Amino acid sequence: MCDAGGYRALQGRSAGQLKGRPWAAAFEESNYEYGSTKYLLLCGLGGMLSCGLTHTAIVPLDLVKCRMQVDPSKYKGILSGFGVTLRDDGLRGLARGWAPTFLGYSMQGLFKFGLYEVFKIRYAELLGQKKAYEWRTGLYLAASASAEFFADVALAPMEAVKVRMQTQQGYARTLRAAAPKMYGEEGLWAFYKGVAPLWMRQIPYTMMKFACFERTVEALFKYVVPKPQSQCTKSEQLSVTFVAGYIAGVFCAVVSHPADSVVSVLNKEKGSTAFEVLRRLGFKGVWKGLFARIIMIGTLTALQWFIYDSVKVYFKLPRPPVPQAPKSRK
Repeated sequence: MCDAGGYRALQGRSAGQLKGRPWAAAFEESNYEYGSTKYLLLCGLGGMLSCGLTHTAIVPLDLVKCRMQVDPSKYKGILSGFGVTLRDDGLRGLARGWAPTFLGYSMQGLFKFGLYEVFKIRYAELLGQKKAYEWRTGLYLAASASAEFFADVALAPMEAVKVRMQTQQGYARTLRAAAPKMYGEEGLWAFYKGVAPLWMRQIPYTMMKFACFERTVEALFKYVVPKPQSQCTKSEQLSVTFVAGYIAGVFCAVVSHPADSVVSVLNKEKGSTAFEVLRRLGFKGVWKGLFARIIMIGTLTALQWFIYDSVKVYFKLPRPPVPQAPKSRK
């Protein structure tokens, strides 16, 4: 599984350092030292693959969702939205925005997952073994929020280009055409004006994504899976990863949807601010397209965790067991 419980960094960065700590099972045989630079870079690579590939795969659904948010009178539902898009733009129109999606979310994944591991280890060291266990949910929340802050700065330029291409009819068909045009019209501001709404959308989303996932994995192994994690095969553990990821994704979609609606409208229009868009949409308007987003984000989050964990399996990265209370606390 993902290294659930950053406090386990305190258990030592090699298997030998785990002796005398009965509250933690030993690391499985690994090619890399837990917390080392190579380990963290490979975690970043796993994040790049998990976010870049999954977001690109669902571009058609994302395109329809964005258009439902910015033009609900024309795109009234998921199925009708697909129909209108096919009628207006043809089959190729459903793939519009794939290039900025792939580049932007690959960079986001690098920082999101890579820095999450960094902050989780560092914050656990600051808290100490006992508090890191007792406050592990807060540790997951703080580490993921810190990582996402930087990840969104990396994502913002390509997200702005993607939304402009998908929602402003006739603006541009390719990344090569859209990016220079946006720069010529609004300068660098065009690419970063949506970073604050991105933080509003992505930081709560990521906090829920990591904390809910980590605690769901813990609960599944404790109450659902009929045998200890140490006796599960890799495929069984990856199955738990997928289920926990989907559960986390549903919660992620709900908490981040209002800000996602604001981002979609903001990047479509010139000269608007987040507060103006929010006031204009109103309470009902910010929830347009929620069902599509639940389907998209639930599937997306499950696949991201599955790919990320699969990368860890492939490279034989240390994958410690689910959290267990220190012996003194027991």
